Amino acid sequence: MKSMYELLMQLPLFQGVTRERISQAAGLAKFHFLKYPEGEKIISAGEACTHIKFVISGTVRVKSTNRYSMLSVEQDLKAPDVIAPEFLFGMATDYVSDVKAVDSVGILQISKSDFLTILHSDEVFMLNYLNVLSMASQTSVGGMLSGAGGTIRSRIAYWICVLTQPGAENISLNCRQRDLYTFFGVQRSIFVAALDEMVEQGLITYDAMHIRPTSRKAMLDLLR
Repeated sequence: MKSMYELLMQLPLFQGVTRERISQAAGLAKFHFLKYPEGEKIISAGEACTHIKFVISGTVRVKSTNRYSMLSVEQDLKAPDVIAPEFLFGMATDYVSDVKAVDSVGILQISKSDFLTILHSDEVFMLNYLNVLSMASQTSVGGMLSGAGGTIRSRIAYWICVLTQPGAENISLNCRQRDLYTFFGVQRSIFVAALDEMVEQGLITYDAMHIRPTSRKAMLDLLR
């Protein structure tokens, strides 16, 4: 079994950092280790993001739903990962997703003020956090430039990549086909033909209410 330090060193914030440096960071801030049983809610959509939350064991299911409940995206995040780090700072600091424990889940929680102390204590911590944020931002911009006005396949891939995190698995885009092909401004036959082509290429599976990519990387490759 891995030690706590070995687990922490795998997290996005602590990659490339020595055990000694992590120990020093723990002395600067309060590390709260929380346990959640299978099925328990960890975060509710609309809840203020006052702490950064790292998944250190188990798997969480993240579900984001639009205002009118017409479309939702679900994804699994497995340890080691971080839950929605982009909402800790900025103008919009309320979570937009519900997060539940898929199995027995361990969470490392650090308050915003303590997290700032850690970031200022070592440039490696700061660079790691900035890299996490930049990765999400670059995916959104690059995907928009690749997918806007492009094929149905690239537009589907764009939305999946924008609405999920880099480490996401078991992704599902949930929406009625009618709403999707209306949103994309194409006929149903064209939309379904694009889905069938993606199935033949091993990129997705789908039914009347769900589109499930075989991997997020496959969607990124489409945009590239």
